Amino acid sequence: MPDSTAPASPPAPVTSPHRPWRGVLVATALPLREDLRVDYDRYAEHCAWLVANGCDGVVPNGSLGEYQVLTPEERARVVETAVAAIGGERVMPGVAAYGSAEARRWTEQAGEAGCAAVMLLPPNAYRADERAVVAHYAEVAASGLPVVAYNNPIDTKVDLVPELLARLHGEGHIHGVKEFSGDVRRAYRIAELAPDLDLLIGADDVLLELAVAGAKGWVAGYPNALPKSSVELYRAAVAGDLTAALPLYRQLHPLLRWDSRVEFVQAIKLSMDIVGRHGGGCRPPRVPLSPDQEATVRAATEKAVAAGLA
Repeated sequence: MPDSTAPASPPAPVTSPHRPWRGVLVATALPLREDLRVDYDRYAEHCAWLVANGCDGVVPNGSLGEYQVLTPEERARVVETAVAAIGGERVMPGVAAYGSAEARRWTEQAGEAGCAAVMLLPPNAYRADERAVVAHYAEVAASGLPVVAYNNPIDTKVDLVPELLARLHGEGHIHGVKEFSGDVRRAYRIAELAPDLDLLIGADDVLLELAVAGAKGWVAGYPNALPKSSVELYRAAVAGDLTAALPLYRQLHPLLRWDSRVEFVQAIKLSMDIVGRHGGGCRPPRVPLSPDQEATVRAATEKAVAAGLA
């Protein structure tokens, strides 16, 4: 007879063993203590909680994880903590760095920790041209770990347009792309030019549009606070069930749109606090939300809670 006191095993991932970036991968917020030190125990619990609530994996050390203000030791330990909590097959760390050699070192660290793939921004210390972008991805891909590109032309000023993505994929440097340009028309052009390149939803507030356009995954922000309803929305959207997806999308959109705003880290952490998770503060130079912003996020989160979406 099974031991009823034993902890339940997390649900099996729906991702393919060869495409671990498929499904809902949460770009995890990083819990900090009052003195702004990383709370690794809380982070491990958060990763496990996300998986227990239907998410397929996590993406540590992205912008939402405040990787830019972590020490190298902290950044490595965050990855190791996530792998220990939920298994490397579910962990796709961000490996962005100013230099290609450093990005490759972070990729190698991820591989040594047991991760199955990494997510990589283009060079972001300056506005790189196409030759530099290709060389950057080639260097990191040479580590042997599958690379998912991250297109964020808003913050990096380097745009991985569909033609460039097709080249990177054709040369074997990338297997997928987190698309954050906000231009949902690109989904169809990417599918035409590189049909085997997996498109991942990169911004929460275009989830429905990219899901129905054929996205294979979602690198997600708001599931940090609302995992079950977010996963329900994603599953319905990729299945083409608009009867279920559209009303839920409309309910969640007042929160999802914060993922595309400058204050997205603070907003998501506030929502986490409101639903009973630990969001907490952010490291400088991020500052708290303004009173108006906080009131807007608080009202939208409380409305979602009242609707049973938390």
